[in-house]
Amino acid sequence: MESEAYQAVLEDLKRRRIPAEVKDAVRAMLDKQAHDVVVLKIKDISDVTDYMVIAHGNSARQNLAVADEVKRRLRRIHRLKASNTEGEAAAEWILLDYFDFVVHVFTAQNRRKFALEKLWMDAKHYRFCLG
Repeated sequence: MESEAYQAVLEDLKRRRIPAEVKDAVRAMLDKQAHDVVVLKIKDISDVTDYMVIAHGNSARQNLAVADEVKRRLRRIHRLKASNTEGEAAAEWILLDYFDFVVHVFTAQNRRKFALEKLWMDAKHYRFCLG
């Protein structure tokens, strides 16, 4: 049975005006216990992509599991395949590029070091946390 906190986060996610593919990437990350999942809407301030999905795991192994679940779910539900994938060998910063959105899975240390949320402070932030 899923926790009340998990259900509350999913209800919040449903209410947000975010593309379905991005929502499913967030769900995949939460299902693998990724920490502090954040969606940045940057489409109005950047030509790079429309959204960034950022999270971190406790270990390289968890980061790989999170990235694999995102890829599996987006392929199964939306028939999407990442156009580019980087960082899986070391798994300290995994990047999955889906053109309209980019998924970043960090170690906690690298997330603090690169601070993408601070870099994109002007973006609309959506935070999905279980605890």
